[in-house]
Amino acid sequence: MQKKIVYLMLCFLLTHSMVKAQVKSTEGGEQYRPQIHFTPKAHWMNDPNGMVFYKGVYHLFFQYYPDASVWGPMHWAHATSKDLLHWVEQPIALYPDSLGFIFSGSVVVDKNNTSGFGKNGNVPLVAIFTHHSMEGEKAKRTDFQNQSIAYSLDEGKTWIKYAGNPVLHNPGIVDFRDPKVMWYEAQKKWVMTLATKDRITFYSSPNLKDWSKETEFGETLGAHGGVWECPDLFTLDDNGKKVWVLTVSINPGGPNKGSATQYFLGDFDGHTFTPISTDTKWIDYGTDNYAGVTWSNTGNRKIFLGWMSNWQYATVVPTTNWRSAMTLPRELQLKHAGSDLFIASQPVSELSGIQSKSIVIENLKFADSLDLSKKTGSVKFPCRLNFSTEKSSDFSLSFSNDLGEALLVGYNKKSNQYFIDRTKSGKSDFENGFAARHTAPRFTNKPNMNISLVIDVSSIELFADDGLTTMTEIFFSTKPYSKILLQREGKAVIKKLEYIKLKSTLPKQ
Repeated sequence: MQKKIVYLMLCFLLTHSMVKAQVKSTEGGEQYRPQIHFTPKAHWMNDPNGMVFYKGVYHLFFQYYPDASVWGPMHWAHATSKDLLHWVEQPIALYPDSLGFIFSGSVVVDKNNTSGFGKNGNVPLVAIFTHHSMEGEKAKRTDFQNQSIAYSLDEGKTWIKYAGNPVLHNPGIVDFRDPKVMWYEAQKKWVMTLATKDRITFYSSPNLKDWSKETEFGETLGAHGGVWECPDLFTLDDNGKKVWVLTVSINPGGPNKGSATQYFLGDFDGHTFTPISTDTKWIDYGTDNYAGVTWSNTGNRKIFLGWMSNWQYATVVPTTNWRSAMTLPRELQLKHAGSDLFIASQPVSELSGIQSKSIVIENLKFADSLDLSKKTGSVKFPCRLNFSTEKSSDFSLSFSNDLGEALLVGYNKKSNQYFIDRTKSGKSDFENGFAARHTAPRFTNKPNMNISLVIDVSSIELFADDGLTTMTEIFFSTKPYSKILLQREGKAVIKKLEYIKLKSTLPKQ
């Protein structure tokens, strides 16, 4: 017994010292540590979970393994923010238990106390999540994933698991997970959007405890290159008309291989989702925006956040103390392009709060190529680069260093596609498919173009044509990029170019 105690103490001291060292290195800037994107201080992170806005605070829960930088027994870790950019990590919210690991799910504000969990006027926050039984999976049962709930009466600080878990038992579907719950006011009930292998199944409940099946959607619609997971159901406004949105993450099977998130637009009557069209559409065409969902309790504002990685290489990227970041939070809107309707994404307006004074250049004329770093001064990441042109034509931006490493982003008019090329962006030998050129369609036929890029030390996010086309990609340059070269065919005029340095949001130690 004494030897065991000594061993546990040594393990604790070693872990404690590693975390302290990691925190110290964050202050000085780890090589690939994002400066304006959320990352855990240490260890493994994947899907965002339980995102809820309550009393002026944005809560972000996320899939987390606190003992290593690779996937393991899943917990719900917790971080909070008042501006969606500066995050403070809180104690782990939900730990694995006898029913299994804590997989993805959501959190709602039960303001009417339908669950009965509220006491002494305290409004309960209720988490709905998937319990994943490893024993059941190893035994090759089909019912090893079930839905459970927990509640908080102190604004998300501590959580109590419901004694009657699970509240929704698996009928025998191997993939039965990731409940996203919303209040459907018209029928005074909760609606659960659940991923069920190759389709979505809707359930409803009056109290978050007793659930009834409504309908299924998607068995023969959309992309089916991999399992469906991490769905979301919400509304967006289209010139005064309410349009329902159903997002579904799929892995693999994305437009540029691996993980990606598709969406459907349509109508929902509390029972059935009816799509406007059956075309497959994607929230983001890059390879590193997955499992994203929206914050609940934000009113008409719909704010989306994704996991900035891809299951093709997430566990082997060249970071050590930590793995994975989240995308920038993005506000979603509907936009028309031609006869079609799309979801457009833009960084949340709060990003302006960390902007330094911008360098603006108007009517910039050049032939073939231009070294932008001579116009903007020393290039530092993170930064934002916005530019607009009166005519659409081929262009490319090269972010490079003196080692010959370069990340390319641009547009090809012949194919009518935007692209991000990380073939020579830096380290890539950790996975065969990482070094590649990825493309995304342009949806508008307007002659003018407007491009916004947000670049962190190891990621780039492209928002083109007011967010109609978005691409998110991570990269790992051996040395920081120091030069930006803009290339276009023949003589070109940039109507307006804006270079903005962004202040780090990492906590000061």
